[in-house]
Amino acid sequence: MVTGPSFEEMLHPQTIDPKVRADALAALESDPLNPLNLYNITWRDPQNQVYHIVLPRELTGVDANIVLIYGMHFPSGSHKVGAAYSVLLEKQLLGEVDPNAHTLVWPSTGNYGIGGAFIGCRMEYDSIVVLPEEMSQERFDRITRYGARIIRTAGSESNVKEIYDEVKRLRESDPKIRVLNQFEVMGNYRFHYHVTGNTLVELAAELRDEGIGAGMISAYVSAMGSAGTIAAGDRLKQVWPDHKIVGLEPIQCPTLYNNGYGAHEIQGIGDKHVTWIHNVFNMDALMAIDDMDALNGLRILAEESGRQVLRERFGLAEDMARQLSQALGISGICNIIGAIKTAKFYNLGRQDVVVTVATDAMERYGSVMKQLRHQHGPLDEARATAIIDGVFHRAGTDWVMEGNREARERWHNLKYYTWVEQQGKTVSELDAQRDPAWWIDHQERVAEIDNRLLAQRRQ
Repeated sequence: MVTGPSFEEMLHPQTIDPKVRADALAALESDPLNPLNLYNITWRDPQNQVYHIVLPRELTGVDANIVLIYGMHFPSGSHKVGAAYSVLLEKQLLGEVDPNAHTLVWPSTGNYGIGGAFIGCRMEYDSIVVLPEEMSQERFDRITRYGARIIRTAGSESNVKEIYDEVKRLRESDPKIRVLNQFEVMGNYRFHYHVTGNTLVELAAELRDEGIGAGMISAYVSAMGSAGTIAAGDRLKQVWPDHKIVGLEPIQCPTLYNNGYGAHEIQGIGDKHVTWIHNVFNMDALMAIDDMDALNGLRILAEESGRQVLRERFGLAEDMARQLSQALGISGICNIIGAIKTAKFYNLGRQDVVVTVATDAMERYGSVMKQLRHQHGPLDEARATAIIDGVFHRAGTDWVMEGNREARERWHNLKYYTWVEQQGKTVSELDAQRDPAWWIDHQERVAEIDNRLLAQRRQ
C-alpha cells in the first residue's frame, strides 16, 4: 500500500531520507500528481524554514506582532491535505481501509475534499468528494484534476446537514463505502495538534532569535471549519498555560455565539454545527467576523487598485503587498481580522506574538473576486481606503464572547444535536470529552501511529 511521511517527518522534514526528500521536492513542481508529493506535507520549505509572514503594522494597525503561517505550498495548495493524509494513513495502518476493496468518501465544504481527492487518488483509492454546489468553481476543478468523483449537495458553506444526509445514503447503498469524516475523525485533530502545534512552538523560538517577540505565543487565532486547525492551540496551551485560544465564526452563521444559523461567504468555516473533534473546553474566546469584511479585505489584495492604495496611502512595501496577494484566501483574511481583534481585546503589545493561519490562497477565489466586481463595481481609491481603514485598522472588540465555564459547557452541549441525535454517538461518549484525559489519550496516539508506519516500512 502507498504511504508517505510519519507525523514526526511532517513536523521535521529534514528527518526524511535525503534522497526521498530531494525527489519529493523536485516532484512538487515537475510532477505534482506523483505520490512522492506526500513527502511534501509539511509547514517547512526546502531550507526547513516555516512558511510564515510577520504582518506589517501598516496593515494591522496594532503593536502586537501578528504572524501568519500559510498553506499555499502544501501539495494540494492547502494545509488541509495534511489532515486528509493523517486520517487516511491511520485508517490504512489500522486495517480499516484497503485500496483494493473500498471506495473512500470525503465529506467537505472545500479544502478537505480537495486534499482528500489528492491523497486518496495518490494512495490508489477510488475517491468521492461530497460538497455543496455553491462552493467556488476552482474547488471543483481541483478535485476533478486530482482524479476524484464529485457529488454536489444543496446549499453553501453552512449546509453540512445536507452533506451528512448524502453520505448516509452512500454508506447504506454500497458496502464498499468508507467515510473519512473530517468533522469526526481524530486523525485530523492529531495532525494539527502535533504537526501544526509543534511547528508553532519551534517558530516562536525562531522569531525570538530574529528579535520578534519573547519566545512565546500569546494567542492563537483560528476560524472553525472542521475545528482541526484550532487543535494546534491545545499543544500551545500545554507549553504556555496562559496562552489564549481564540475561535472565529461568521456573524451570518453564529452557531457557537448565540445558537445562530444562516448562509455566509467565508468558504471553509462556519459549518452550522460543533464538530466532534473540537476541544471547546480549551477555547478562551469566541469572536464573530462579518463575511463582507473578509471578502472586501481579500478584494483589496486581489486588485491592483487596492494594492496601490496600500502602498501609496498606508506605506505597505510593494513586495509585501504582492506576497499577501498570493498567500491569502477568504478565511485567511477572516483570521487576520480575528487576530487584530484579539490583540485589541487582550491589550497585547510589541513583545506579544499572535499567530493565525491562511488555509489556502488567492488562486482558489478568482471566480469569487470576479463576482464581487460585477456586483459592487470598480474598486476606486476612496472605496479601497475605506475598506482598509474599516476592515483592518478599525476592527473592534464587538462580537466577542469569553470562554468562561458556562460558555464552554454550552458549546459542548451543542454537540449533542449533531453527534448523538444524527450521527450515532452515545451520551456517554459525549460526556467523556469533558475529561482532559480523553484529549490527552488521543494526542498520545501520535507515537503509536508513527510506530506502526515505521514497522510497515521494515517489512
